[in-house]
Amino acid sequence: MRDPEQTKKKILTAASILFNTKGYKATSISDITSLAGITKGAIYKHFKDKAELEKGCLTNMTGIVLSNLTKRIREAKDAPAKLDSILTYFEGYGDNPPFKGGCPLMNAAIEVDDTDVVLKKVVSNIMLNIQAGITSVIIQGIERKQLKDISDPAMFATLIYSSIEGGVMMMKVTDNDKHLKSVIQYLKNDIKTKTV
Repeated sequence: MRDPEQTKKKILTAASILFNTKGYKATSISDITSLAGITKGAIYKHFKDKAELEKGCLTNMTGIVLSNLTKRIREAKDAPAKLDSILTYFEGYGDNPPFKGGCPLMNAAIEVDDTDVVLKKVVSNIMLNIQAGITSVIIQGIERKQLKDISDPAMFATLIYSSIEGGVMMMKVTDNDKHLKSVIQYLKNDIKTKTV
C-alpha cells in the first residue's frame, strides 16, 4: 500500500529541485514525473494544478530556510546577536546554500516579478514577513536597551533585508560571494555602531 504523504513529499522534493534550478515556467510536469519516478495522476491527486504545486514548493523551501533562521535567532542572547545570526546565516549561502540553485525566494522573485501574479503574492508575503521579523528584533532591542534608538526600525530592517538579498543576487549572477560578504560585513559593522 502506498503512503500518500510520502508520495506528496517525493513530488515536492523533485519539483523543488527543478523549480529552483531550472525555473518555474521552464519546468514541465513531465520533468517532475521523470525525476520523482511517479505518474502525472499522482501529482494531480495532491495538487490541483501546476500553480498550486509551485506555491507548495516555494512555501516548503522557504519554510525550511525560515525554520533554520528562526532557530538561530532564538538561540541568540540579545538583539545585536540575533541580527548577527541573521547576517551570519546568509553569509554562508555561498559555501553552503540551503538548496541546489541558491535562494528559493530570490529565484522565485526574479522569475515571477511581472509574469505570475499568484506566485508573486506568495513571494511578497514571505519577504514582508521576513522584514517584519527583523523589524521586531530591532524594536525589542531598542526597548531592552540593547540597541540605540533607531528612528525608523522598519526602514532599517528593510535596508538590512534588501541589502542581503541584493548581495545574494550579485553572488548568484557573478558566481562569486565577495559582494555578499562585503554587504554582510558592512551591515555587521553598522549594527555594532547601533549597539549599546
